[in-house]
Order: sequence, then C-alpha cells, then structure tokens
Amino acid sequence: MKTVSLILTTYNSAANLTRTLRSIERQDYPQIEVNIKDGGSVDDTLKIIKKYKSTSHNRVNWISSPDRGIYDAMNQGYQLSGGDIIVFFNDLFLRKDAISRMMKLIESVPECVGAHADLIYADDEKVVRYWKMGPQKSIRLGWLPGHPTLFLKREIYEKYGLYNTKYKIAADYEFMIRFLKDRENQLVYLPEIIIRMYYGGTSTSGTGSYLVSLKEGHMALRDNGIRGAAFADGLRTCRVLLQFVHRPRKRQNGR
Repeated sequence: MKTVSLILTTYNSAANLTRTLRSIERQDYPQIEVNIKDGGSVDDTLKIIKKYKSTSHNRVNWISSPDRGIYDAMNQGYQLSGGDIIVFFNDLFLRKDAISRMMKLIESVPECVGAHADLIYADDEKVVRYWKMGPQKSIRLGWLPGHPTLFLKREIYEKYGLYNTKYKIAADYEFMIRFLKDRENQLVYLPEIIIRMYYGGTSTSGTGSYLVSLKEGHMALRDNGIRGAAFADGLRTCRVLLQFVHRPRKRQNGR
C-alpha cells in the first residue's frame, strides 16, 4: 500500500491546527505520514504538535526553524517526507474517506500522475467560494486544479522540482503550470467536495493580495513560455469570479 505524505506548514497556527490534525486523524486510509514544518511559532502551536506526535496513530515528523516564507516552508516540509504520494495540506478534510477515495482513483488509472477534487473556502461556517474546475483542460484556457486537493506522485516533484520562492503568493500556480503546461501529465478528477479551506490565507487575505496573485500569475505564465498569457489571465479571472457566485447544492457533512 502506498504511503500518503501530508505536508503541513505552521506559524502561530494554534487557532486552526487542532481542527486540521483532528480531520487527518479521522481518515480511514491506513498508511499516512504527517510532516509538519513550523516557522518558529511562539503561541501554542508547538505544544499542539508535540501532543499530536505522542498520541497519533500516524507517523509524524516535524521541525521548527525560521524560514523565508510559506513556499520555503513547503519545500522544507517536502524534505521531511518519504511517502509515495505528496499532499500539501493545511485545511480540513470533510469526510473520513477523503484520502481513501483519492487513492482508489489514482490506482484505478495507472498512467496518471495524481488526482484533484473540488473544495470550498469558508470563513467560519460561511462558504465564501466554491472551487470546481472539473476534469483536466488546458492551462491556456484558465483551468487549474485546486492546489489543496492535489494528490501527486512523488516522481513529479523529483522531475519538475519544488516551489520557486521568488513568487510570494503564486508559487503553487507556477508549479502547476510547470508540470501541466505540455499536457504530458494526466490528472484524474473526483467531482466531490473533499476539503474545506480556511478563507483568508496568503492569496485570499484581501484585494491587494489578489492583485499581487494576478501579477505573479501572469509572470508565471510568461516564465513558462505560455503564449497568450493575457488571454489565459482573463479566462482564469472569469473562472475565479464564478467561484464566488456558485454554491454547492449540498454541504458536505464530514461523514
């Protein structure tokens, strides 16, 4: 059975970390490795991590040291991991079989490099945004998978490298462009909401952050040789705006 490496990045994250770890602990997939890269928290984050390591039925690796931001922390977290499937995760699984379902899907299509699914962004209990991109299409059409739902085989990171830290908000987008731009790598799609993302993160904390994200996203397209980057920007923006007006018919209840 393949090991799924979950990689968490924390910095003074006590407010949400316990909920995130609890959602991981409820997963019914038996082979999970939890890797936590902390940036030197001064709240109760380290206390929570230590308690989790001592009580979890999963293998837990963690370090706490300064880093140069979220993507540097993610790269360091990757270095802690040893699993076959990599997932960068700081949010909530909405069902106890989320990992099992994704792994079953990946194993059903041997030629795929991973899988993605739908997610919601929520502020407390209010759904703010609904991410539903559907099956794989061209990056040039503004399509991209929801990064928090991305389950990728380790070989993709070994082949394409990690996150480019010159991007402060859009390094995850640049990474996805990098390995998806030529349509060589196939992702399978689970049309279900499996993750609730905490709203107000690096790229969703305000209008200013979103504008920086757009600027960096355009740079990412150009850096990767995508022709018609402005056209792709426009389509991507339209897709994002639609996420704020579309709501799932039925909220997942974490069953």
